[in-house]
Amino acid sequence: MKSEWPKLGVGVGLRTVHYEHVLNHIPEMDWFEIVSENFMDSGGRPRYILDKIREHYPIVMHGVSLSIGSADGLDQEYLERLKALIDEVDPQLVSDHLCFSNAGGDQLHDLLPLPHTDEAIRLVVKQVKQVQDFIERPIMLENVSSYFSFKHSEMPEWEFITTIAEEAGCGILLDINNIYVNAFNHKFDPLTFINAIPPHLVGQFHLAGHSDHDTYLFDTHVGPIIEDVWKLYQVALKRFGCVSTLIEWDSHIPPFQELQDEANRAKKLMNITLDNPYDQRRLDAHPS
Repeated sequence: MKSEWPKLGVGVGLRTVHYEHVLNHIPEMDWFEIVSENFMDSGGRPRYILDKIREHYPIVMHGVSLSIGSADGLDQEYLERLKALIDEVDPQLVSDHLCFSNAGGDQLHDLLPLPHTDEAIRLVVKQVKQVQDFIERPIMLENVSSYFSFKHSEMPEWEFITTIAEEAGCGILLDINNIYVNAFNHKFDPLTFINAIPPHLVGQFHLAGHSDHDTYLFDTHVGPIIEDVWKLYQVALKRFGCVSTLIEWDSHIPPFQELQDEANRAKKLMNITLDNPYDQRRLDAHPS
């Protein structure tokens, strides 16, 4: 069981529209997260950019196509490409989503939730162990947003993800916005979710914006983080401590300074909530 994760501070996603700004200004940012698939098969300028940025910042890899809950089993070719990138980049953290995204050999291009059943737990645990053995490092699984539930689910989402992480020996990437979205959509108290997760399992937070459609919330990663999600983040900080935090903004991406402002707010909340741990954090993975 992975009981301690790198404390990296606050980072943002590395996006093409910000390449030039980051390279030219080397902004004050603790780390960057890359979408694994964007670099697995790319060469040329994207990889050159990544290599240059790695000279200044720790890198975290976050995937969207592992499909850890697929009943079709794991895609070995995908795993080989993922491992090759991991071996080259040497990221501080590797993660994907607790979901399935392919079926019958087809990529569905969505992060679909799993039924919360013992059968699904056994499948995911088996496949997480296979992934971790193959890439030779632990992974984290992110709680996904959802807009429907399975009538034959046997347990709440927080019990489902905790059981998987404990039995598979992996970590949890706790997406605070997704907790908020699902709490609204499925009518539960988000504090119940947060208070049910064992602190030693959580290695990273995600914070993001979402869209309000009156009767449901939609996880769009667009726009600034709303005040209620910031408040939930403070609750999570009190429970889990100084966890590496990512600001997500994936569509209608603003100038880099706006992301910088969101990251600075997360740093400030980290300091206020945890009595200045940001300045004391152990950057045990910062590049020399």
